[in-house]
Amino acid sequence: MNTTELTPSKALKHFFGFDEFKGEQEQVVECVLGGNDAFVIMPTGGGKSMCYQLPALMMEGTAIVVSPLIALMKNQVDAIRGHHEADSIAHFLNSSLSKAEATQVREDVSTGLTKLLYVAPESLTKEDNINFLRSVRISFVAVDEAHCISEWGHDFRPEYRRIRKIVNQIAEVPIIALTATATPKVQTDIQKNLGMKDARLFKASFNRENLFYEVRPKKDALKQIVRHAKQQVGKSGIIYCLSRKKVEEISEVLRVNGVKALGYHAGMDAQQRSRIQDQFLMQDVDVIVATIAFGMGIDKPDVRYVIHYDMPKSLESYYQETGRAGRDGGEGHCIAFYSHRDIEKLEKFLQGKPLAEQEIGAQLLQEVMAYAETSMSRRKFLLHYFGESYDEVNGPGAMNCDNMTNPPKMRDGQEEVHLILSAVFEHQQQFRAPFITGVLCGVENREIQDYKGTSSSFWRRGADKDQRHWNGIIRQMLVFDLLKKEVESFGTLKITEEGMEFLSNPRPVMIAEERDYSDVDAIDSMSQTRSNQGGATDEKLRNMLNSLRKEVADDEELPPYVIFQDVSLDEMAIHYPINEEELLRISGVGSGKAKKYGAPFLELIAEYIEEEGIERASDLLVRSTSSRSSSKVHIIQRIDRQIELADIAHDLNLSREEVLGEIENIVAAGTKVNLDYIISKSLDEESLDELFDFLKECEDEGMEELIAEWNDVYSEEELRMARIKFLSEFAN
Repeated sequence: MNTTELTPSKALKHFFGFDEFKGEQEQVVECVLGGNDAFVIMPTGGGKSMCYQLPALMMEGTAIVVSPLIALMKNQVDAIRGHHEADSIAHFLNSSLSKAEATQVREDVSTGLTKLLYVAPESLTKEDNINFLRSVRISFVAVDEAHCISEWGHDFRPEYRRIRKIVNQIAEVPIIALTATATPKVQTDIQKNLGMKDARLFKASFNRENLFYEVRPKKDALKQIVRHAKQQVGKSGIIYCLSRKKVEEISEVLRVNGVKALGYHAGMDAQQRSRIQDQFLMQDVDVIVATIAFGMGIDKPDVRYVIHYDMPKSLESYYQETGRAGRDGGEGHCIAFYSHRDIEKLEKFLQGKPLAEQEIGAQLLQEVMAYAETSMSRRKFLLHYFGESYDEVNGPGAMNCDNMTNPPKMRDGQEEVHLILSAVFEHQQQFRAPFITGVLCGVENREIQDYKGTSSSFWRRGADKDQRHWNGIIRQMLVFDLLKKEVESFGTLKITEEGMEFLSNPRPVMIAEERDYSDVDAIDSMSQTRSNQGGATDEKLRNMLNSLRKEVADDEELPPYVIFQDVSLDEMAIHYPINEEELLRISGVGSGKAKKYGAPFLELIAEYIEEEGIERASDLLVRSTSSRSSSKVHIIQRIDRQIELADIAHDLNLSREEVLGEIENIVAAGTKVNLDYIISKSLDEESLDELFDFLKECEDEGMEELIAEWNDVYSEEELRMARIKFLSEFAN
């Protein structure tokens, strides 16, 4: 069959088996087939790749596809090959190929077997590749992830700005640029850089109506993530973090709590990352905890939730990453945890970069903050950011956001809106929002003093409210089209025509009360102490547990802390464990202690729950994992082999003090250890007997009383060793 004579619809059926195009795909294909430039903006899951894959298969010659990631190229090449008998139909040319593999690629392209050649921009600029591509027939060039061209995009790559120059050296061919995220400013930048101002623009709606957007204060975020994953067992999810360390920590916590999860980050080798991607695609793993590198080009349609543990650096990143949920049109829950402290951390990362890059990065972060803190429809806010208007009452997916399902209070903000517009006007529309809100609140910072803000007639006119309040109103005014930001001057506020009309003829305007995230504690730890467990201690139960511990201790002729430490009783009185599995999730309770002393405590709690009619929130009880959970096993193994303390410390890159602390934690949780091979070198039986007699009478959980009584006889390390032996023999 001569495929060059097929219509786009017949070619779609022939090559891919689909009966109809999605959205504007057919018009894009016809544009490229006609030899014209095309600029395609489609959201993630909108079918961008079909816009260049189909015309490449229909046209004579080879289409060059410029793509930023090796993993992305591999996935797309594999997908194309899946629709054809011969692997030669699509290739990638990048640094991962061996010399023999690169030679085979060139041979297949030269003989006309290859219709799609994926290249990284770095590979495209190499002289030998340019010379080779000059020698073959090129049908067109597709620039995928075209937002990488723009400094105003969320993933700027300097090498992308050289693409047009390189294409001119290779051949005079049409260019199709494609991206899933582009603000009006980024669109203009891409078209200007690629020299395609006359290109036909195909822009699909950015509205993903099946996605539910939600922002939560970053409080007990790890616990909430575990709970959500366990409620969605068997469903696919992606959790994004900004650091590799946090990726490892969260994935480990999820696994400990019975969730099939793996971490993914740039510190892993390519083979390992590829294996993890495949496990996710094949549903061997439910959840991937990843840095932002994960997900580009991965066509997994049934991701049911995307969680941002850390807010990303831009709304473009956020939109692209949330867009990996619900690509099949099914449910997609997008949860972001937000705190001011995280934004401050991201601002610090900008320090040391060129000034222009700092300014751009800071403005992108301001938009992230605005989205997180807004009380208006998140969908309307996002779509406005991408230059699209939206009816938050009647539009598709209108109720799919936390602010619409739990609407804030509304009030008439006519006077405040007029005040802001007047202040912007008086200052000749030359300043950004922080200056205007600072003048209104009477903030005496460097910028306001330098530009004589303290002499303004608006100085302290809004001092009865804080800057957060005024920033919230400005955010809403931007969406209402009363104000706009001039991007080139890094966010200077300008008054629109509608804003000028409002200044002349004020009218009622309904403003949403902003939510307050300022007091959120961003420190999220799984150390399982009382302060971060998220529940209130049941004092009545706590007293009953305390009495029971005293009874057991008296029977055993031991101090109460040997049975269970205070922190363990505290958590029992918060979480009401009623079986051994739940008891093991309580701090300081290991399997030995649970078996030896757990039964009467579990029995007491179960009876108490029934008598008091308490409904347990058992899903809140999250099994923790300490940063040194792996050290515990290594320490026990080394003690069993009678390795000296100094050598254990050296092997694990810990101090001697830290190793002793770990051993104390191990025995406190109920595991026996035998340090006699060390203790016998400095403490004889008589010394141990007198120390044990003291410890049996001492009710101090810590070391204070022991040291105060015996520090003139024994060293602190000897006393700690004796206490470890005492707990091992009597508590476990």
